[in-house]
Amino acid sequence: MAHQKLVALSFLGDSSIVIFSLLSAYLLRFETSVREMGVLDRAIDMRDYAGHVLLGAVLMVFLLTNFRAHDPRNFLAIRRTLFVVFKSVGLWFVTFLSLALLLKIEPPISRMYCVFGAVLAWASLSLWRWFLYCLFRREPIASALRQKVVFVGWNPDCSLTAARFSEGRSHNFQIIGRIATDREDPSGDDVPVLGRFTDARHLLRESGADVVMAVDTALDRHEMLELAETCGKEFIDFKLVPSCFQVLVSGLQLETVHGVPVLGVGQLPLHHAMNNALKRATDIVGAIFGLMVFTPVMACFAALVYLESRGPVIYRQRRIGLNGKPFDILKIRSMKLDAEVNGAPGWTVADDPRRLRVGALMRAWNIDELPQFWNVLRGEMSLVGPRPERPELIEDFKEDIRHYNIRHNVKPGVTGWAQVNGLRGDTCLRERVKFDLDYIENWNLLLDVQIMFLTFFKRKGAC
Repeated sequence: MAHQKLVALSFLGDSSIVIFSLLSAYLLRFETSVREMGVLDRAIDMRDYAGHVLLGAVLMVFLLTNFRAHDPRNFLAIRRTLFVVFKSVGLWFVTFLSLALLLKIEPPISRMYCVFGAVLAWASLSLWRWFLYCLFRREPIASALRQKVVFVGWNPDCSLTAARFSEGRSHNFQIIGRIATDREDPSGDDVPVLGRFTDARHLLRESGADVVMAVDTALDRHEMLELAETCGKEFIDFKLVPSCFQVLVSGLQLETVHGVPVLGVGQLPLHHAMNNALKRATDIVGAIFGLMVFTPVMACFAALVYLESRGPVIYRQRRIGLNGKPFDILKIRSMKLDAEVNGAPGWTVADDPRRLRVGALMRAWNIDELPQFWNVLRGEMSLVGPRPERPELIEDFKEDIRHYNIRHNVKPGVTGWAQVNGLRGDTCLRERVKFDLDYIENWNLLLDVQIMFLTFFKRKGAC
């Protein structure tokens, strides 16, 4: 019942916001000085446009509903919700204009009205959904919205999953326990054992589970089919945790090869041409803007470096980029000229004795990284992505850390998801790789904007 009330609140709120936005778009287009722009056959009043407003509102609400904006499972996922809003409004703009052209609706629908309507709806719905998110993430509402998860079987990767599920106040899942099997990994003592697999149906019913996550190596084929059938009878979502796939799980796709279903890693978001073009366009605009704004800052600090340590002020270092291709990353030199005279590459550490006095300030504020806008403009880097590493270090990393080279499926970035989460410089590389893979799997333009914004507030460490 509580979920139904929250769904009704979101639906009514979205509908009201959409109608308000389209009415406001009408007023801006036809009741202000903007009405003089364009060609109008005759004066337009509200009675002429009431049908257009109603049709547009119904279409936009339908699109929001179609993309599951009112699904309680999405209420605590603000990034996903904002993306749904953006996608729905964009599709509405294209569809509404197309309907106007194909059906020749009278009076003709103004393109400027559609632009105003789309912009106002996107801004208003985003603010409204952010308000709902702030409301829903508070206890006890958040607790009621979280899906209760029960694991059947256990392995080391389940521990990582459990830790990720519990991050932050707005996480979507709550692990309430696990059902032990005879073939599971003995770890997982932090998660309470609800009972044995022989009593699975009773345990699931008593626990009120919404989702079952079964480890494929913990059950044989007959037991797995029995568990899936039990979940279907109890209206519980059944999820399989495939142990053979440890990475890029969101990219898994079911394909058919000569009639045989095959599970494999499909295309990642940035493998799609449209997404790649959108990211590249953002990189070019951002790099040009960054060079225009920060060139005086770079010149000032370059002069300070030269005064403290005579010699080249721009430091070139070999790094590995997209598809393993090497390139020269650009930095303002923050260390002495003989910093690596022994030829041993490595990360900087806290209070590094090789660092210049002005270098400490530059690294604290990421000023030494500013010349990398030129790397972005040349197409060697992106504004956002996994930080590139030196080829000498990668030779060891790719052998010691699973899936390390997956990072090279996208361009390296000036900043990244791992960096804004505090993983910079001399920090755990395995943790950095996990954040990088999470970024690669779940890329969208809003995530890039979020990371760029957070970069200005999270400057700890250096790369």
